[in-house]
Amino acid sequence: MSRISKTAKTPPAAIEKALKNWGNNIYIARMRRGMRLQDLADRIGISRFLMSDIEKGKPSAAVSYYLSALWAMGLLETCSNIGDPDQDPEGKILERAHAPKRASKKTSVLINQKGELDNDF
Repeated sequence: MSRISKTAKTPPAAIEKALKNWGNNIYIARMRRGMRLQDLADRIGISRFLMSDIEKGKPSAAVSYYLSALWAMGLLETCSNIGDPDQDPEGKILERAHAPKRASKKTSVLINQKGELDNDF
């Protein structure tokens, strides 16, 4: 018998909100396409009960099923920038904070006594 993680039982509020939002977005996309719940479930190979759980944003449904539903409706590309490092201002700040403060010794060899670049190769 598989165990359900603590996060799946009682996720943090931000995760619960995000899953409900994803589920609602999937529901709206399905309705706009005139698809029945069973039609989408059949297309991605799951039960209509699990498809219903996805649309409700239940955390016990695997993320791969959420992505499969989006894929089946041609919307997977909308997820392409999730976790994009270019969209991570905090990570960029931390990266800059840990960057070396001065040039390495290899680079400093190219600079002569006057502080100019040495052209002697």
